[in-house]
Amino acid sequence: MSVENISYYEDFKEIEKKIWSLLVRAVNDRNSEFRTPVFICGNDNDLDGRVVVLRKADEKNNFIQYHSDIRSSKIEKIKKNPNCSILFYGKKEKIQLRIKAECKINYNNDITKDSWEKTGHISRKCYLVTNGPGTYSTKPTSGLDNKFDNFDFTKEESEEGYKNFCVIRCEIKSIEWLYLAAKGHRRALIDFNGSKKFSWLVP
Repeated sequence: MSVENISYYEDFKEIEKKIWSLLVRAVNDRNSEFRTPVFICGNDNDLDGRVVVLRKADEKNNFIQYHSDIRSSKIEKIKKNPNCSILFYGKKEKIQLRIKAECKINYNNDITKDSWEKTGHISRKCYLVTNGPGTYSTKPTSGLDNKFDNFDFTKEESEEGYKNFCVIRCEIKSIEWLYLAAKGHRRALIDFNGSKKFSWLVP
């Protein structure tokens, strides 16, 4: 597709529309390149990054969210510093998104209950590990008892994992958009601090 036919090449409103269409689609499309961004948190002395799965994108309320185990090491990092960076890249779209956000940990509340109910019992396996993610082990292990490791459990039995389940909601402060084009790259910043502000950047 030529850049002349791409509406978001030099139009702020179209850029924002494209960004949210990619994020919203990624929530349900397992094949989307924007479904598994890199989440980065911590501080200057202990930055930490990992791939997460996008579970919700809310344009109206300006947030995205993903699921986590409350025992994960990133939870303490977020408590100490709720600011984070989330990096998306789609090779086919030739679009990179760098999102800065403030994280809120939801645990045992209406948000987690709603998300947990929508999580299939097989997917709940991640939260049934005996010890928290990253815990040292004397041997290679999934962390699961054999019953859960072999998917031999009911949805009712999977409810045990809810005590380890949490939702990280990332309230977006800014989105930096980069589009790679042979004709000439384009880069823009959407700042949500105060009134929404658009700025062009040099790619």
